[in-house]
Amino acid sequence: MTVASGPRLLDAASLLTQVVDELVVRTVRDTHLAWTDRVHTVLAPPARGPAHVSLRVHRGIAAGVYGGLGLGLRAASSGLGTLAAREVGPPLEQSPRGRLVSAVANGLIGDRLERERPRLAVPLAVRRDGRDVELERAALAAAHPGATSRVAVLLHGLSENEEAFDRGRVELGRTYADTLVDLGWTPVLLRANTGLAVRANGVALALLLQGLVDRWPVAVEQVALVGHSMGGLILRAACAVGTDEDRPWTDRVTHLVTLGTPHLGAPLAGGVGSGARALARLPETAAFGRILDQRSVGVHDLVEGLADDVPPLPHARYHLVSATLSRSPRHPVGRFLGDLLVRQPSAYGRSRRHPGLFPGADELHLPRAGHFDLLNHPAVHAALRDWLG
Repeated sequence: MTVASGPRLLDAASLLTQVVDELVVRTVRDTHLAWTDRVHTVLAPPARGPAHVSLRVHRGIAAGVYGGLGLGLRAASSGLGTLAAREVGPPLEQSPRGRLVSAVANGLIGDRLERERPRLAVPLAVRRDGRDVELERAALAAAHPGATSRVAVLLHGLSENEEAFDRGRVELGRTYADTLVDLGWTPVLLRANTGLAVRANGVALALLLQGLVDRWPVAVEQVALVGHSMGGLILRAACAVGTDEDRPWTDRVTHLVTLGTPHLGAPLAGGVGSGARALARLPETAAFGRILDQRSVGVHDLVEGLADDVPPLPHARYHLVSATLSRSPRHPVGRFLGDLLVRQPSAYGRSRRHPGLFPGADELHLPRAGHFDLLNHPAVHAALRDWLG
């Protein structure tokens, strides 16, 4: 395993300062001035006179105050970024909390980070003990002692990292990785920048998995893919990428398990876009609409999911897990909210327009469970033993 020169805590502070300037100060400024204009229009319709002078003075003072705040914040952001580039301060990812901050930021604006702040954009990588693992035989062997010919790849969802699969370890005494080990599989956890486009992540993942198979300590005979939420979409996108290998990694895929994956889209993601458009209609709320519009292309991709143009692998078995907040998926709460983020028909890849993306797939429903309960659930452990045993 190697530790690359990664982002520092000051990188995160620099980004936060920039966000305060762009989203907080500018939103308050634009909303303040919009309401000022509205009040003066209602109370003093004529364009001239004392009211007009008062408006101009008020706007001038306000612009100066907000401009000064913005200038100070931008200077602070630049200074913090310069110090971080000189490796001043502790690494951001030396603690689970720092790694979580990095994951959330990448999920929300990961595409922008890759363009503007590449130090903060996490690379797609195999992970072990909070660190990247090189795709070299010796490094993979050191990170996965006792590696077997059956490799199970686990990929997290939006704004998560590989440590999301540790959820509930204390309560249940085990994780999915532990169960997979019991079944003779070697779990390999990945971390991805979930703010990037799903298909772009799929292309990168296909290349990584080919490298993983080629450099694995022993010959790989079977590959199982396990994805939570967006992770399932990225895994599907990767399976659709062709390679020039004589025996590509996709030929070894025997199982694909998706946990609350929005195969046909997530209503909450679409609702964010609708809310942004609604807020943009009025000057007084347009700034809040711009905040919602800052979401990454990865979040945009959750609106539609991946439909028939990304078909399942014909030789692999698909296992689809859904959850609903209600006991029955037919209950109005379960039908409308699903697991709070994903509805059951989307998790199963079925709708009126799409009768079934995964013919013959195994389906498991978790009653009275939320989206993040899918990361470690007794019923899923039992299902994994049945499906992958």
